[in-house]
Amino acid sequence: MKTSLREIAGASLIRLAKHGKEAWLGMDPAQTTLLINMLNWTKDVEIGFNGIKNDKESMKKCHVNQVKLLSDLIKMVQGDLSRPMRQKIGCMITMDAHSRDIIEQLYNEKVMSSEEFQWQSQLKVYWLEDKKDFILRIADASFDYGYEYLGNGPRLVITPLTDRIYVTATQALHLCMGCAPAGPAGTGKTETTKDLSSALAKAIYVFNCSD
Repeated sequence: MKTSLREIAGASLIRLAKHGKEAWLGMDPAQTTLLINMLNWTKDVEIGFNGIKNDKESMKKCHVNQVKLLSDLIKMVQGDLSRPMRQKIGCMITMDAHSRDIIEQLYNEKVMSSEEFQWQSQLKVYWLEDKKDFILRIADASFDYGYEYLGNGPRLVITPLTDRIYVTATQALHLCMGCAPAGPAGTGKTETTKDLSSALAKAIYVFNCSD
């Protein structure tokens, strides 16, 4: 299963370039589509940063492009879709709305480089051409994509608090330490941790260790 997902994900990049986004959306499993979508967002933002030297409005153009991509998905979801396709596009809308907000924040805070913390603290996907594999980076931690089969399930709305838990949990993993999110019941500690494992495609086992 992991080998199959790896091969599909690698080939999906070629399919997207060849067929365009709308046709590509129906070609691959939801897990692969969401991974490639996140990779494209990372690539677009870093291209925006690279263009700032020559064009001060480079990030604003990146934001306009992200809004257009989100608008196209919203139009698609208003049409006649199968249930799995609607679920997949719904997840993409959730993730793209967060992506739009992050680009807007980067522009408003006048972040000029991809090395600054506001961008480094985001979970980002990269394609390693030499290894033909995906890697996820956040701050100074990096993780190989796990290729654990996830199916076509829902994804959480990503808030600033989600981002903070992502940074804390990934830094703990990077340092080979444990991480224990604390807070009142029902605030999303478990679900956020599970959503991080979905982004990394790693198996997760949750134990309730309360009294």
